[in-house]
Amino acid sequence: MTTIYLVRHAEAEGNLYRRIHGWYDSKITEKGKRQIAALERRFEPIHVDAAYSSDLVRTMATAMAVCRPKGLKLHTTPALREVGMGDWEDLTWGQAARLEPEMLRQFSAGVDHWGDIPGSEDFSTVQNRVWDALEQIARDHPDQTVAVFCHGMAIRTVLARCQGLPLEGMTRIGHSDNTGVALLTMGGGKSALLHGSDASHLDESLSTLAKQRWWKEKDGALADANMWFRPLDMDREEGFYRDSRAEAWRTVHGSMDHFDGDAFCAVAKENSRTDPHGVTCAMLGERPMGLIQMDFCRDAEQKAGWIPFYYMTPEGRNRGLGVQLLGEAVSRFRAAGRERLRLRCAPENHIARRFYKEHGFAKIGEDPTSPVPLDIMEKYIGYGDLELN
Repeated sequence: MTTIYLVRHAEAEGNLYRRIHGWYDSKITEKGKRQIAALERRFEPIHVDAAYSSDLVRTMATAMAVCRPKGLKLHTTPALREVGMGDWEDLTWGQAARLEPEMLRQFSAGVDHWGDIPGSEDFSTVQNRVWDALEQIARDHPDQTVAVFCHGMAIRTVLARCQGLPLEGMTRIGHSDNTGVALLTMGGGKSALLHGSDASHLDESLSTLAKQRWWKEKDGALADANMWFRPLDMDREEGFYRDSRAEAWRTVHGSMDHFDGDAFCAVAKENSRTDPHGVTCAMLGERPMGLIQMDFCRDAEQKAGWIPFYYMTPEGRNRGLGVQLLGEAVSRFRAAGRERLRLRCAPENHIARRFYKEHGFAKIGEDPTSPVPLDIMEKYIGYGDLELN
């Protein structure tokens, strides 16, 4: 029999930004990198003969926890990918809930043919391709130990089959935390689950699920706040934009000195003319929770995207929602071919600076044109920093 450690990938952008990433190639987050380090420590005493992963960045990066210290070559295959989400790829969960609430309910309930989203997969297709891949790995590595790096929903379909459960029965299987490890044996047409997904190598500060509520109960009161986004109409909603700018300025600087609302609005209108999403409103239900302004022209030759304004309303603050705006910016600028995000932040805005640093921004300079001191901060969103060997 072949011993298989079946490992979910580390925290990736979709987990953090609350976006739908099946086959979308999302990167590992800052916390995910720390989870990988913890996973490497877990595997230190375990002998591993071979390592496999899906061909997506988040699993390949996680596999380095085993491959690099043990000197193993990583074998990749698309058969180990997550469920393909078709036209839902890279939507926010909030957008999916708004567009097709019944299909999303069926997906969450583990209904095999959960929707009619163009390009999507049903769960039986996912289960069969992943199971077939594992059986092939077992045939190629008889009586050996293999680490296989896969995805949350795909792993649940496998664990359901190991336990003889129908697909809809996989809802009885707890959700795996990022880098959770299941252990099974396969060979000769037989399989056995030795233990389900376990993430005991993560303390609470490293756990992704510890920061989320959606998986705990079905009670709507415990649901996470998943936002959706729409372009802000700068002709009809200029007052909201201007008031938001003014409130943000006063909060950061303590006065309205040097505030120029007309100039800010003029830039916002130009950004919106360049791209409909140049000024985007973050919505929770029907309530505006924030604004993310994106300049698709500035520093385009450097493959950088600028965020002139990053704002949460007073109602939206201190609820962990701000990172979803970052996810929207990453999605839009990456699709436009940008590899970096840039923004300005006042040195005295300690809350914002802590947030940006936590999510991968670093100071690269100071803005000499601003009437008030502002640091320029940058985050890399391309794929050129990957070390997968």
